[in-house]
Amino acid sequence: MGFEEISIPQSNGLTRQLGSKYVTIRNFYSVKKFFSQIFVVFAVISSSAQSSESLETAIFAGGCFWCMEEAFEQIEGVVKVESGYTGGIIENPSYDMVSQGKTKHLEAIRVTYNPTMTQYEKLLGGFWENVDPFDGEGQFCDQGEHYRSAVFYGDGKERTAAVKTKEALEKKLASRIQIHTMILPRKKFYPAEEYHQDYYKKNPYRYNYYKFRCGRNQRLKEIEISSFTRD
Repeated sequence: MGFEEISIPQSNGLTRQLGSKYVTIRNFYSVKKFFSQIFVVFAVISSSAQSSESLETAIFAGGCFWCMEEAFEQIEGVVKVESGYTGGIIENPSYDMVSQGKTKHLEAIRVTYNPTMTQYEKLLGGFWENVDPFDGEGQFCDQGEHYRSAVFYGDGKERTAAVKTKEALEKKLASRIQIHTMILPRKKFYPAEEYHQDYYKKNPYRYNYYKFRCGRNQRLKEIEISSFTRD
């Protein structure tokens, strides 16, 4: 069964008379495209919602957040790392306010990760390997209370895991050196200014010069935290 094509008049775009009915081909495809776009939008929203539900976050403070951001973005399963401030008493702090010690905030990072690809315990391992837990005044060349190291736990499970790793480190050290890293309940995290985000990628020369002069890698090699935390 078919239709005979009779005419192709140019009215409202290309049209064809099929029997006694007219179909506006351009309009038809516009409607089809519209519904296709709607479908794609809903698919993206649905996918994003599912992805967000399956992701988890962790917050750590380890001195300069530029360096911590770089270190954690190398861990498999980590989706995103944000530099910011947490633990203080002032809402929406700025970098200048935190640096002047007026807020009680620490420079910190918020790690978003996929728990099916990596576990919180692995993130803790990455944390201990990138801080100097014996420094209670700051981290490396950056001194001041806003540069102190800390693990911010979000629930009892995270707290237990953090305490366990700290106690394991203390046991291996046999109390020869005091560990100053704090384990604190999670508080609101305030993302830092945009120029701080992915600083090591945006300004590689300045970043690497700062990191070298700060002696971060040199000090980490000296203390070799990984040898203490591994069984």
